[in-house]
Amino acid sequence: MTDPITDMLNQIRNAQQAGKAEVLVPLSKIKNEIANILSKEGFIGEVKKAMKGKIKSLKITLKYEDGVPQISGAKRVSKPGQRIYQSANEFKKVHGGYGILIVSTSKGLMIGREAKKQNLGGEVICQIW
Repeated sequence: MTDPITDMLNQIRNAQQAGKAEVLVPLSKIKNEIANILSKEGFIGEVKKAMKGKIKSLKITLKYEDGVPQISGAKRVSKPGQRIYQSANEFKKVHGGYGILIVSTSKGLMIGREAKKQNLGGEVICQIW
């Protein structure tokens, strides 16, 4: 596993495709922040810290609407081998405004709309729709 954020997004997507109620991913500060943003935006349910043996994990409750997963797609934009930075005026809508852009700014992780309002650019982490 070279990119833990991509791994987390794939685990969430795969668990939703399999119809699971929740998924456990290894805990890190950035994954916790991304999961909290996804929960706040309504893409996933509750996010809790849990222990899986001796390993700290995030327990993510998945969200479905009429049996259809809330997350239909996720794309990792900035990768460990190629970082992608954009200014606030370069942020584009994700899937016609139905998705979100997660950006790492100088004031922490936030969605693209918030960063644009505060005129903050930064590293584009991923797109979720």
